[in-house]
Amino acid sequence: MPVKAITSQADYQSILSAAGPTKLVVVDFTATWCGPCQAIKPVFEKLSNTYRHVVFVKVDVDEFQEVAAVAGVTAMPTFQFFKASKKIAEMAGANPTNLETLIKQHQGPVEEAGAGSGSAAPLVAGHSDVSEQITLNQVDCLNQQTANHVRNALKSDDTYLESDVDEQLIISVPFNQAIKLHSLRIIPKDITHAPKTVKLYVNKLHLGFDEADSVQETQTITLTEKDYEGNGLISLRFVKFQNVTSVILFVEDNLGDEETTQIKQLVFIGSSLDGTDMSALKKVEHEH
Repeated sequence: MPVKAITSQADYQSILSAAGPTKLVVVDFTATWCGPCQAIKPVFEKLSNTYRHVVFVKVDVDEFQEVAAVAGVTAMPTFQFFKASKKIAEMAGANPTNLETLIKQHQGPVEEAGAGSGSAAPLVAGHSDVSEQITLNQVDCLNQQTANHVRNALKSDDTYLESDVDEQLIISVPFNQAIKLHSLRIIPKDITHAPKTVKLYVNKLHLGFDEADSVQETQTITLTEKDYEGNGLISLRFVKFQNVTSVILFVEDNLGDEETTQIKQLVFIGSSLDGTDMSALKKVEHEH
C-alpha cells in the first residue's frame, strides 16, 4: 500500500478515524531539509509495501505546522502509531530496526492479500497483491487491440485485454522495486479465449515475437480449464523469481484455439525484497 501524504488537517484526522478500531496507522512526521528523514524515506515506503494491512501516512511539518504542533512533534523524523485515533506509541529518530519492531508489535490481524485492491487473490503467507508496484506508464503489450488494451487487464472492472491479428500476446510488466514473485492469477473474460500456453521471462526489458522462441524462458505454464476454476492461483517456480524487476508474459495460444486471446485481469502475488542496506542511513544519522 503506498504511503499517503496528507492534504490538510481535516484529511489527517479523516485518515486516523477511517482506519477503525483495529487497523494500525503509522505517521511519519518529516521535512525535506532533514537528512535522516530523507534517508529513512525509502525504508518507510518499503515497509508500507511489506505490511500492506497497515496504513502509512506522511506529514510534512513545514507544510502542515499545525498538525505537527498538535501532535507535539519537536524533532524529525518522529513516527507516531495510532489505533482508533488514539496514539499508542511514538519513536523519534531514523532507526529502521526499531521502526519495524514497533510495527510488528502493534500491527494487529493480517488481512487477506488483495483485500484492498478489488482482487480476489487468496491469502499466501508472507505475500500479497503487488500490483501497486507496477510502473503503469511503462507497461507494454505487443499485438493488443487499441480499445481492449493491456491497461484494462490491470484494473478490476469489466474491461479486458484482447489480442489483435492472432491469438498471441507479449505483455511487458516492469515494477518500481525488486520483488519476490510467488504466483500470478489470470482472470479470463471467456474460458475459450483464455491463455493456454504462457512463457515467462524475468528481468528482460524487451522481447519480440521473432525472438520469443529463441530466447530461453524462465518458466513455461500450460493451463487447462481446471486451472481457471476456484481462486485460479498459478504457482511459479519461486526460486527463479526471487529478484524480479520486470516480467514478460508471452501468451502463445488459447484454450479454444480462438482467433484472439482475452484477459480480463492479471494479478501478481509476491513481496518486497528484504535486506535494505542501512549503512548509508547510519552515516547520515551520525553526520547530524
